Amino acid sequence: MGARLRQVVLVAAELEPAVERLRSDLGLGEPFADPGVATFGLRNAVMAIGDCFVEVVSPDAQDTAAGRHLQRSGGDGGYMLIFDVPDIGAARRRAAGLGVRSVWEIDLPDISGTHLHPRDMGAAIVSIDQPRPPGSWRWAGPEWTGAPGRPAPGRLVGATVAAADPPATARRWGEILQVAVGGRGGSPVLELDGACVEFTPAGSHGERLVEFTFTATAGRAAPGSAIQVGGLRLRV
Repeated sequence: MGARLRQVVLVAAELEPAVERLRSDLGLGEPFADPGVATFGLRNAVMAIGDCFVEVVSPDAQDTAAGRHLQRSGGDGGYMLIFDVPDIGAARRRAAGLGVRSVWEIDLPDISGTHLHPRDMGAAIVSIDQPRPPGSWRWAGPEWTGAPGRPAPGRLVGATVAAADPPATARRWGEILQVAVGGRGGSPVLELDGACVEFTPAGSHGERLVEFTFTATAGRAAPGSAIQVGGLRLRV
């Protein structure tokens, strides 16, 4: 198994309204609140979709990275992409070899993770994580810690990223994730295991996460519809 897009992260000024809207529109289940994100001055909610996850984070302290992101972007929207990689040691070495800085690292018995600097990656915060055993995912709570949990309805199938230089950004991400860069309608695309990440030119809003894509779920959002959350589109 190669690299997977395992979790997408939204940032919201107010946590509960954003979570309730996503649960209603996408049919997401009961959220898990991770006390560990208090380290970053945040509150969060993590909800399963298939064996992947949607997370909403919200600032709970002054002068947080998420709070500054809200100010720069003018409101709620996309924040981070978290990739499940088969060998985090090798991925960390590839990132360092490209001059990409790490802003946070952790190594626990059941998972290792590294947040890569968005200025070096371009367009978004990227996290590379390796769960042990494969299929587990500590960030989703006890049910997923140390073993795969029960998948929920739906599936996470893609993300779209607006970048100042889409080909260069796609190559950098692809080299770190060890994923080849393909093309789709003139846009570079990373074809991951079970999902894809497409890179489009940044417009007047600048570099940002543009869209997350899911298969049909149990929520009220019909197939083919889209939900707008600030500057982020959630497409079913």
